[in-house]
Amino acid sequence: MKERYRHEYKYPISKSQMILEEGKLSVMAMKDRNVGEKGYYSIQSLYFDDYYSSCYMDNESGTDQREKYRIRIYNHSHEVIKLELKKKIRGKTRKLSCRITEKQCRLLMEGVIPDDIKPQQQVLHKLAYLMASKLMKPVIIVDYDRVPYVYRLDDANVRVTFDMNLTASNNIEEFLEERYDGRGIFGINQLLMEVKYDDFLPDEINNLLQLEGLHASTFSKYYLCRKFKG
Repeated sequence: MKERYRHEYKYPISKSQMILEEGKLSVMAMKDRNVGEKGYYSIQSLYFDDYYSSCYMDNESGTDQREKYRIRIYNHSHEVIKLELKKKIRGKTRKLSCRITEKQCRLLMEGVIPDDIKPQQQVLHKLAYLMASKLMKPVIIVDYDRVPYVYRLDDANVRVTFDMNLTASNNIEEFLEERYDGRGIFGINQLLMEVKYDDFLPDEINNLLQLEGLHASTFSKYYLCRKFKG
């Protein structure tokens, strides 16, 4: 089966720009159903890197084909814990994931390979191999709030998100805590808009967002947090 990759572009914008873009988007797109009453949700990710910080260096040098492993939870909840592998090639991304237990998560936080990996946990199998062969270990917590919009029509599948309040922490042992000390990475008026789509971006969304007038960033939130905190 051929692997399916998505287009993904990141645009640093200001709070006032977000308000403008949100106003336009709300006419055609719907907010993700998971936002709840607050209108957004928070994301906590624990990223892994090897002894040589290869993931960080690949991002800095713009290596075309690269991978990142992370454990991700939402709103500091332990109910659903996912281990994700994000692959990037020729400007497109693909995400593979598997659910892990809280026990497995806590072992991974300590840099320990769980001894109860199930056959269906393929991403965990891959990470375990890298932990054993390349000394892959957790290196930083990335935390932010996300306002997500979804646009689906015919063959179009577009997701536009606004990420704000980006913080980073080296206190890996606090990943599953409700609160932990972190350093703010974005300025007070700074956030990141991400535009993700499958095969094409509909003209109506492109024209609505006026993307040609924005400067796309090549750096990930993981890279920025490692750079300014790691």
